[in-house]
Amino acid sequence: MSTSKTGKHGHAKVHLVGLDIFTGKKLEELCPSTHNMDVPNVSRKEYQLLDISDDGYLSLMSDDGETKDDVKVPEGEAGEKIERLFKKEEKDTSEYRSVIIATLTI
Repeated sequence: MSTSKTGKHGHAKVHLVGLDIFTGKKLEELCPSTHNMDVPNVSRKEYQLLDISDDGYLSLMSDDGETKDDVKVPEGEAGEKIERLFKKEEKDTSEYRSVIIATLTI
């Protein structure tokens, strides 16, 4: 974040640069320094992947042993990769972890 000085046309400007938490894409925004900006609340939790049900839901376990069975396998490339890695894991002894990132903007 950087701030420019007030110019002859009014307000100082703020230049914000950030990364999209889902895609990793770099984003930029230029806005007057007197304007409010929305900021999301972001939570991140890691789970061990235990199983994938026939109806497309993940069976996950947190570090404290709680299970979570209400997360659907994502559609598209991400879901295909999760299923492919899980099937591979069944053949060897490695362990895969899922990361759930949730956002809420108020």
